[in-house]
Amino acid sequence: VQLQASGGGLVQAGGSLRLSCADSGRIVSRVGWFRQAPGKEREFVAAMSWRGDRKKYADAVKGRFTISRDNLSNTVYLQMNSLKSEDTAVYFCAAGRRGLVSDKQYEYDYWGQGTQVTVSS
Repeated sequence: VQLQASGGGLVQAGGSLRLSCADSGRIVSRVGWFRQAPGKEREFVAAMSWRGDRKKYADAVKGRFTISRDNLSNTVYLQMNSLKSEDTAVYFCAAGRRGLVSDKQYEYDYWGQGTQVTVSS
């Protein structure tokens, strides 16, 4: 599975961005988004089962971020609204071969390259 993340950029606080993660089409069980801010460890953001029936969000993004997918294009999205300066980070998409939604990094088998999101205050 090859994952390609895109959609990052510079946005003002309160603005929105949509990240995309296209995969090569191999069947996976779960997909997720993680982020790493400067000087901090990578942390969980959002995840969903490949069927889309289960979703999970970090407390810091609940109500502002939405994870979704497009079956036809094998693309997973992260819609980010009401962005805050603390959302500034490199965002990574990930996919796991088995299991349901998870916030654990070690349960993901494939990782895409990161895409930078910078929120100016």
